Amino acid sequence: MYYTHTREDMVRIPPDRLGEDLEKVTMELARQAFEGHMGPDQKLVVLITSLELNGDSRVVHGDGAVYQPVRIQMLLFDIRIQEVIEGLIDQVTEYGAFVRFGPLDGLLHVSQIQDDHINVDVGGQRLVGKETKRELRLEDHVRSRIVTISLNEVSPRESKIGLTMRQPGLGKLEWIAEDHVTAEEAARCSPAKNATRYSR
Repeated sequence: MYYTHTREDMVRIPPDRLGEDLEKVTMELARQAFEGHMGPDQKLVVLITSLELNGDSRVVHGDGAVYQPVRIQMLLFDIRIQEVIEGLIDQVTEYGAFVRFGPLDGLLHVSQIQDDHINVDVGGQRLVGKETKRELRLEDHVRSRIVTISLNEVSPRESKIGLTMRQPGLGKLEWIAEDHVTAEEAARCSPAKNATRYSR
């Protein structure tokens, strides 16, 4: 998900900023230009951790600005299909819940929450299983898997990311713990485990 990366790039310094401290103004403009945006590799730039000037500034004919080569150390956020993520429910809608993980949101459609019919209570901001009575509410911690990705490079927060919780080991964290205890109890009570074997 998160990792650091070093990249060489160019920062445009407009004419009205040329009298300022070069390193400070370059860092400020680099943060405005890159943080919160997708890079050319479709990874989200979360934070610029350090920046160093990388050679002499350049002037482009017809542009009063100066272009400063830089070497940038940045924190990136990357997601992949089938990746398992943990996040918080931050919105409930008629068609499911949005899960915040890192700087992005993913949609957990009602059909992908559990093997049960889901009753939606938008006013109460909750999703309830008809048979299981298990509920999802705002701020619940969930573990889910990414099944679809459609990144919006212009506005990353508008990206469409589809999630599912319909496999073992996925779901609300409390459900996962309950299922684990139930499985252990079932294993202890299994007739095959408790059967006494007699030898002749």
